[in-house]
Amino acid sequence: MAEHPHLAAYSAHPDGRPDPRYSAASKPRFVQWITDVCTRPYDRNWLDHQHEIGLRHTRTAKNRTDGADAPDDIPLRHLLAFTAPVILTTKPFLHGHGHSQDEVERMYAAWTKAVLLHATLWARAYTGPDDW
Repeated sequence: MAEHPHLAAYSAHPDGRPDPRYSAASKPRFVQWITDVCTRPYDRNWLDHQHEIGLRHTRTAKNRTDGADAPDDIPLRHLLAFTAPVILTTKPFLHGHGHSQDEVERMYAAWTKAVLLHATLWARAYTGPDDW
């Protein structure tokens, strides 16, 4: 697969046409993930779910949930690079909701740590047990 500037390319048909069905199915999961990052307890169920999310980006399980014909994996480098926009777009969002500067900085720091923790756990699906 050719290099793509964003993860949306990994939900397209093999010929590059967008797959609105796949995008519509994956968007609620992304929204739920944001909620989970902020509210879900870090327990065994959460840890197992993070591993499942990681698998859904690899050849092991990509497209299986939705029966899509999109590319069969998302390279780990693209998954990790996606953390930047997920993190960087948060601070302006927090500022725009009337929080004090101190509250914004604390929430932003917590969000950054949480996103990096999640991405780190997803990376487990890309490695063998000896490398984890």
